Amino acid sequence: MSHFRRVRSGRTYFFTLVAFRRRPILCDDAIRLSLRVALDRTRLRRPFIIDAIVLMPDHLHCIWTLPDGDTDISTRWAQIKHHVSFSCRDQYDDILSTESRRRRGEAA
Repeated sequence: MSHFRRVRSGRTYFFTLVAFRRRPILCDDAIRLSLRVALDRTRLRRPFIIDAIVLMPDHLHCIWTLPDGDTDISTRWAQIKHHVSFSCRDQYDDILSTESRRRRGEAA
């Protein structure tokens, strides 16, 4: 049986994020710059400490420590992902780009 840990305040967390379909784009200059800006902006709005980060071509690992009383990891990641996706949308719109998706303004 799986044992899941609950998010508790003031703790340190390890994350692994994988690029869509493991596409090796995370070390591209545009993605790296956008990711750096997204992390900085998100940390201004919702502070956290980046203890470590490792950026690989198709995934990244990071260790964060959140402030006491704060457990909102998902909003932080949503803001970071949104910024990177929005900033780089024109360079990577070939992923699952169909006429239907374009009409609805959807992207992968």
